[in-house]
Amino acid sequence: MEDNDQLSASLEDYLETIYLIVRKKHAARAKDIADQLQVKASSVTAALRLLSEKSLVHYAPYDIITLTAEGERLARDVLKRHQALYHFLLDVLGVGEEEAETGACKLEHSISPLVLKRLISFVDFVQQCPRVGTQWVKEFNSFCQRGAMGENCIDCINDCLKKVTRKTGS
Repeated sequence: MEDNDQLSASLEDYLETIYLIVRKKHAARAKDIADQLQVKASSVTAALRLLSEKSLVHYAPYDIITLTAEGERLARDVLKRHQALYHFLLDVLGVGEEEAETGACKLEHSISPLVLKRLISFVDFVQQCPRVGTQWVKEFNSFCQRGAMGENCIDCINDCLKKVTRKTGS
């Protein structure tokens, strides 16, 4: 598939769904896809024909569906975007699981590779930095609930600085 031949969000969802079903069941059928995406069988058939024309799936009516190598590559990319966004929304922004899932599904289709890379780096930074870390995320979530900064922000920063000083021996 050529780089300029972009897939619609819907077709990306089909690839991701087929990939996940195949990982779980070792094969996908149209009914499995329809059930997972909560769409009609005719919609699945139309999508599978399009994906087959783009050489992204192996499809024949009433047969199992598998991804081509390129289809699997694209499906993994969609899943990577989805998981990164889901964990950002859930773990950093503190939205609920259902909202994180819905938001990730919507955002995964439009996020640029650079923005995704920076978002993943940001999550890694938040999880690893002693000044930021999980306490920072908890404080951010408290801030969202309160609508204002907590009174102990300076104390928190000083505590983090003490921890860093102990680790480095300075």
